[in-house]
Amino acid sequence: MAKYEILILNGPNLGHLGQREPEIYGSQGMDDVPRLVDALLADRAGDVALTFFQANGEGELIDRLELAREQGVSGIVFNAGAYTHTSLALADSLAWIGIPCVEVHISNVWARPETIRHQSFMAARVVGVIAGFGIDSYALAVAALMNRLEHS
Repeated sequence: MAKYEILILNGPNLGHLGQREPEIYGSQGMDDVPRLVDALLADRAGDVALTFFQANGEGELIDRLELAREQGVSGIVFNAGAYTHTSLALADSLAWIGIPCVEVHISNVWARPETIRHQSFMAARVVGVIAGFGIDSYALAVAALMNRLEHS
């Protein structure tokens, strides 16, 4: 049994990674993440079990965060997509569930031309933010989260 249960949660428009705007989001999909995590964590890869969930609706994401709390999930890696920049409801949910969370972005949102992407309602409610490393951002977030969990 894995030492850590990590939920990888994806918001709207992230269900087609690898196909959607590859010039921004790359050509790899979520099915590549476990391999990337295993490669990055090497001898610690067996310590983590990953669960993936993607929803386009804000309510579904909040329901999944609440379920993660009920299930005793160790940590969350969360790419809320555009909801990062607009959803107080997701930020409120992260604030009360008490699960360490790393906010993830595939692109460097601060280099994007739309200034609304430069703000995050979630940032104050997470332990850290990783952005701009493509799909590797997820593996980096899992590794950072595991490190945080092991030293807290």
